[in-house]
Amino acid sequence: MKATRRSRQRLKRKIDAGKAALILIGVGLACFGLKGFLLPNHFIDGGITGISLLTYQLTYKSTGIPVSFWLVLFNIPFIILGAKQIGRRFAIGTSIAILVLAAMIFLVDFPQITDDKVLTAIFGGFFLGAGIGLAIRGGCVIDGTEILAVYLNRKSILSMGDIILLINVIIFLLAAFVLGIENALYSILTYLSASKTVDFIIQGIEEYTGVTIVSAKSAQIREAITKNLGRGVTVYKGERGFESAQFKSKDIDIIFTVVTRLEVSKLKQEIDQIDHKAFIVMSTISDTKGGIIKPRPLH
Repeated sequence: MKATRRSRQRLKRKIDAGKAALILIGVGLACFGLKGFLLPNHFIDGGITGISLLTYQLTYKSTGIPVSFWLVLFNIPFIILGAKQIGRRFAIGTSIAILVLAAMIFLVDFPQITDDKVLTAIFGGFFLGAGIGLAIRGGCVIDGTEILAVYLNRKSILSMGDIILLINVIIFLLAAFVLGIENALYSILTYLSASKTVDFIIQGIEEYTGVTIVSAKSAQIREAITKNLGRGVTVYKGERGFESAQFKSKDIDIIFTVVTRLEVSKLKQEIDQIDHKAFIVMSTISDTKGGIIKPRPLH
């Protein structure tokens, strides 16, 4: 029993180390995209990063405040929101990632890679999107837009994609007045490049992931999903197809749930704590309707 507990702890440490490595690499790539491409050419991205870059472009000459300050400042409300909506662990990881990104932008010098506007838009967006995607794979975000989208999605009839699109339309309209129409158009290209890269890195453009779980401890897993994640579940009655001492009878309960991509990491952690041998199948979902798709608030 003690040996099993120690092996689980070692596995957990390895998983945590792997996630930390993904986040660190992601922060480095995002910093390279910003300092090597976007900042020298006065381009912006969408989301909170775009708001930070736009504010920096507007105020730097008069105040001298670096972009790192704005990145941290504008993300603070969304980190607090993330702690309430997703979890304290997620908020702590996101806080550390954003602080490291801000410190790297302030302290590390990257040469300007190119002044070609098309290359800047495409590859600046690519490196920034790769950084954001790897951070999400590591279990946090370095841009608070998705946290806001998850929150508003629970309060309105709009999908997460609609909310993110609406936020970015407002940002790029402001950019057209501040940076000029040409730079705003190139910034839209930057955003498209970044968003497609994020989608590729996290394996799928869909906002939701369907998860099927087969475990001898299905009752405990079901309870963890409904209580700790606030997600609805569907239980299928199944029958095992092979002999195993893990199952006391041929009848098994198969759990199906739908979570957002930000919640996948937390769902895996909940399952691992109960049954690290559970069989998990994940599939991307292009659309959903009805049921308990928007989770109830957790108290």
